[in-house]
Amino acid sequence: MSSLAAARADNFYYPPEWEPKKGGLNKFHGQHALRERARKLDQGILIIRFEMPYNIWCGGCNSMIAKGVRFNAEKKQVGNYYSTKIWSFTMKSACCQHEIVIQTDPKNCAYVIISGAQKKTEDYDVEDAETFALPADEDRAKLSDPFYRLEHQEEDLQKKKEAEPVLVRLQKVSDSRHSDDYNLNRALRARLRGQKKKVAQEEEVSRKMGLGIRLLPSSSEDAAVASGMRFSSKFERNRKDKRAAIKASSIFGEPSTSRSRMLELESKRRKLKVSSASALLAGNIKPSSWTQSRSGGRK
Repeated sequence: MSSLAAARADNFYYPPEWEPKKGGLNKFHGQHALRERARKLDQGILIIRFEMPYNIWCGGCNSMIAKGVRFNAEKKQVGNYYSTKIWSFTMKSACCQHEIVIQTDPKNCAYVIISGAQKKTEDYDVEDAETFALPADEDRAKLSDPFYRLEHQEEDLQKKKEAEPVLVRLQKVSDSRHSDDYNLNRALRARLRGQKKKVAQEEEVSRKMGLGIRLLPSSSEDAAVASGMRFSSKFERNRKDKRAAIKASSIFGEPSTSRSRMLELESKRRKLKVSSASALLAGNIKPSSWTQSRSGGRK
């Protein structure tokens, strides 16, 4: 951005036609110093940036609007509490464009939802939050009584005596931890070096084992799981394999070697008889010669 553009952006640029008798720049340009924020100033409304004071539920879509969310709200005065003004803030929710109206409550030093939303009630237990319970409005009114105030004061002193040893011990521990910055930094760096050394050793062990990842140190759970594992021996594996082979085989026994040899010879003999009979029918062999050969073979 050039110097001229920067001057115009900061509203410090005076054009050549401007004269001191014409007043300031805003009057010369015919605009308000707050620009768009003052467009409803004639109605007593000023556009401001309003921040939600607590968690609320949107009345249009029932969505939660968290504490600290900012809105462009219309601010206007709606009354007075003695000499303190009561301001009203009107805005639209970003979820459904529902109109929400919130007013200040100077009497209770709080914000009150007038319409368009509902406050989210959040109750906490004093013991869980580890805080002290504030006195109720009735107890505050009773504090004007001297006897009640004296009794209440004695109870507070007793609670203080009970909690004081714990508070003092915590304060001493905190002071001892943060009193010497050099020792704290030294201990932190030593612990960091030890962690780096341990990681390097684990990576070296993994590299020797041929693994591409770093193994974490063993724990008691890993030892318990490993002790519960049972691996079968060679004898058990052979027995399981034999049992599986028996179950997969047929219930009928396989023929022996001699039996299979006899069946093979019988099949060859039948083939020879069939081939001789076929040749006799075809006329290739004379019956006399075939008979003589058979009788000669018998002798």
